[in-house]
Amino acid sequence: MTDVAVLGLGAMGLPTAARLVGPFTVSGFDVSPERRELADGSGVRSAASPAEAVVAGGIALLAVRDEAQVRESLFGADGAAAALGDGGLVVLTSTIGPAAARALASELADAGIALVDAPVSGGPARAGAGDLLIVVGGSGEALDRARQVLDRLASTLAVVGEHPGDGQSMKTVNQLLAGVHIAAAAEAVALARGLGLDPGTVVSTLSAGAAGSFMLADRGPRMVAAYEVEDVEVRSRLDIFVKDMGIVTDAGRTARVPLPLAAAAQQLYLLGHTAGMDARDDSSVVTLLSPPPTER
Repeated sequence: MTDVAVLGLGAMGLPTAARLVGPFTVSGFDVSPERRELADGSGVRSAASPAEAVVAGGIALLAVRDEAQVRESLFGADGAAAALGDGGLVVLTSTIGPAAARALASELADAGIALVDAPVSGGPARAGAGDLLIVVGGSGEALDRARQVLDRLASTLAVVGEHPGDGQSMKTVNQLLAGVHIAAAAEAVALARGLGLDPGTVVSTLSAGAAGSFMLADRGPRMVAAYEVEDVEVRSRLDIFVKDMGIVTDAGRTARVPLPLAAAAQQLYLLGHTAGMDARDDSSVVTLLSPPPTER
């Protein structure tokens, strides 16, 4: 059995770790004691630090929110990189952008640690079922070692390039589409309310036609619920798209490709951030366009 340490036991990390239990010996770390306790209940051995979670020369899977958390997990106090040491492998499932992944790979290589760039898409339920889309930048022995872990998590595993950063580039395009689709769904639900239509009927009806999208079908019901309850279930935090749409628009500037729809969607998420909605579900952006009643 292969030892795998999952660093980050949040909405995606915990079901990822639980999915790996059985075929692998799984340890996990999260800064939240509550998440570590949940991990223990899922068959994951919780650790008090990233360094304690990993085995020398083993595999560390990163499932944290952003580049800062990735770097803290690897290079901070009691970070995993020093404990992994020469021959270790990092599987990066977090979305941090192509340039950041390439820089990270270079730093890890100096310590004899390989990086497979493998950002994921699909959400917590699909992570727990092994039904994720995983887009990979990697090759050679590192990819061979990571593949057994990735195959356990993915229903679709696409190797899109040979180098770290290639997977992030594909995920950037994915997030452009996802972010724009959520914003478009929010506008549609808000307009339906403005026209006096029942938003729930609009979502269920249009999801079956040419105007349907995964995000309308998935986020639409939660957008409708946002008008009835104070806080809908958080499946994907709004600040994830604040970060990811920043990566998208930065990539557009670097490549000199205009992204007017992505830029407009980014402003909606930034408005949510300004309104203090970072920790709420991203579907809640609909309430910025069509506020809920003052009395629920």
